Amino acid sequence: MANHKSAAKRARQEIRRTARNSNTKSAVRTAEKKLRLALKENKADEAKTLLVAYTSSMGKAAQKGIYHAKTAARKISRLASQVHATK
Repeated sequence: MANHKSAAKRARQEIRRTARNSNTKSAVRTAEKKLRLALKENKADEAKTLLVAYTSSMGKAAQKGIYHAKTAARKISRLASQVHATK
């Protein structure tokens, strides 16, 4: 329990931020799962559209600091190369 007014405010802010970050991470993971499933089933057209959505959501998450920028770049790059390899 916070002993100071400022510490109590920080605790309230942390709860809100944690919830927001959790929702964003969940959305990114869901997009990645959908993309990987499309790759597994060799659906090239669907995978390309899902890659765009995944890239956007992962980029925004990295921009907000939820994921490290290099982690996001690495994941996007690896999935993009897999999508482009499917024909």
